Amino acid sequence: MATYLKATGRAELATIADSDPEVEANPELFYDRVVEIDLSTLEPHVTGPHSPDRARPISELAAEVEREGFPDTVAVALVGSCTNSSYEDMERCADVARQAAAHGVSAASGLLVTPGSEQVRATIERDGQQAALEAVGATVLANACGPCIGQWNRPEARGTNNSIVTSYNRNFPSRNDGNAGTMNFIASPELAVAMGLGGRLSFNPLTDPLVDADGNEFMLQPPSAAPEVPPTGFDPGADLYLEPPEDGSEVDVRVDPTSNRLQVLDPWEAWDGKDFEDVPILVKTQGKTTTDHISPAGPWLRFRGHLNNLSDNMFLGASNAFTDDNGTGKNQLSGEEIAPIPEIARAYKAQGIRWVAIGDENYGEGSSREHAAMSPRMLGAAAIITRSFARIHESNLKKQGLLPLTFEDSADWERIRDDDRMSLVGLDQLAPGRPVQAVLKHADGSEETINLRHTLNNPQIEWFKAGSAMNYMKQMEEAGG
Repeated sequence: MATYLKATGRAELATIADSDPEVEANPELFYDRVVEIDLSTLEPHVTGPHSPDRARPISELAAEVEREGFPDTVAVALVGSCTNSSYEDMERCADVARQAAAHGVSAASGLLVTPGSEQVRATIERDGQQAALEAVGATVLANACGPCIGQWNRPEARGTNNSIVTSYNRNFPSRNDGNAGTMNFIASPELAVAMGLGGRLSFNPLTDPLVDADGNEFMLQPPSAAPEVPPTGFDPGADLYLEPPEDGSEVDVRVDPTSNRLQVLDPWEAWDGKDFEDVPILVKTQGKTTTDHISPAGPWLRFRGHLNNLSDNMFLGASNAFTDDNGTGKNQLSGEEIAPIPEIARAYKAQGIRWVAIGDENYGEGSSREHAAMSPRMLGAAAIITRSFARIHESNLKKQGLLPLTFEDSADWERIRDDDRMSLVGLDQLAPGRPVQAVLKHADGSEETINLRHTLNNPQIEWFKAGSAMNYMKQMEEAGG
């Protein structure tokens, strides 16, 4: 990291963050646990499909492909996006591509490369990595999220089972192209390129040869050590940014009020100082509830700049324990048993009624997609209550002024019924480490109280009171704090 900071004009940060020699020499004196990993013993792994946690070494994948019936053909190999597209990553991919090109071999699958920044894109164009990848059939895309979050039109894949290999960070169903039948297997960038050259999930470049145009077999060699940063420095590429005046004056952001793609957001309202009383349960998700289940991508991506329109996708991918269906729930106002969850939330909001959502274990796993926190905030959520949270999503909920709460007793998840009303009481005493009490009022007239934990610290409690972290920051700036 110090090398990268110095190469990008931030040497002073590298100096500040440089590690203490005493800690490097004797880490066990400063840490509760020290984990030692012999990197030379590690075998490349491939994870998936449908979860980044389903991992196995590449040597075991072929047998699993046969056993599980995964489509063996690699339809497309994709590398890059925000996660694995550094200069070093691109050079290692290019090394593998050069080996193949030297034997007259092109990729057997589609091969797409997404640089993670304009700086990386311009630099690999200058230094030749882009040309090396294009020589084996790769298409280098614009530097953007791209297919990682579904910005990719694959009409031929709709409704079909197919396998892709990527170096992206997430591979949940429907995430990459809107098709639940697409099985995304995640690998390192260089392994993804190698599997794209082989064209099969069962191809193991550590043991399996490729065949050149003359029928001769050859082995790909692991890419040689690549420089972490370009020896001649980065090419910054096109300068696409406008620098506003430091005091923010003379800045007028104009958005067409009739646009369905862009929307100016108003600040969230501040907490009114009262408990949330008799709020309905919007949904009780069961099983894996990722940010892709809370805020699906695919065709919804065109609304990423228009939160109100985008929020019509809220929870559409989530499995509701009340209905045993994805994306539907019960409207407690109308009594309608099955309705799209976003419509129910909007009906509650129209009546000035806040609501809570109930989640299962590791709720909000996935990319740090703020929309999965912003849509519930826009449509009237008061709190999200789960058995446990994925760390980044819990933080995003806090930033939006929502209460992320967890059951003190995980079994209390079972107590929540679809026609319950819930009161979150004692919020004026909200403090770090102090549980929040929830009073459940069942339709049969019975009541029970459960304890909910939180991880809010004092500044984050101020975010909640102000309505969001942004609101609080503005208050501090106006107060000169």
